[in-house]
Amino acid sequence: MTSTKSASGSVQYASLLGTLSVIAWTSEPSTGERAAPFLLAYSLGDGHNGPEAGEKAMRTVLGGIGLNPGGDLVDASQAPGMPITLLVEAGRAVLTMPYLNAQCAVPPEWEQDARENGQVYFLVATRPWAEGTPGKPVSEEQLRAFVGDEEMLSAAAHCLLPVRSLRG
Repeated sequence: MTSTKSASGSVQYASLLGTLSVIAWTSEPSTGERAAPFLLAYSLGDGHNGPEAGEKAMRTVLGGIGLNPGGDLVDASQAPGMPITLLVEAGRAVLTMPYLNAQCAVPPEWEQDARENGQVYFLVATRPWAEGTPGKPVSEEQLRAFVGDEEMLSAAAHCLLPVRSLRG
């Protein structure tokens, strides 16, 4: 099980986006390969004017920072000026991007895999996920059902984020 953490957002879109959260997990490792670390950002859909307005606002925000929901995978290390950073340090993943500054606790295995891979697969769901309430456990089955949903995946923004640390 994993616990989600909420985030603070910008005043302009915050009322439409509602509560924003992040959650981290890893894939099953392949033979001879490290497990792939993932990070998901999503809205609960509890913003002003409901989930549909929040979904539209999330698409606008993502487009404004160079992520195209439903588009190709973006490698942030190859995209100069991409306003997203990920700091992984002391059992925490700290994500900073416009309208979202959040951190979540990560297990030692996730942190190790993120450091060894040098990057994290970052998904930003445009579709709200009301079941991913901050501070409440999310079961593996709930997470798998949401991130494995083809409609959610095809409407999400996909990005590889380089892992940064305080150690340099």
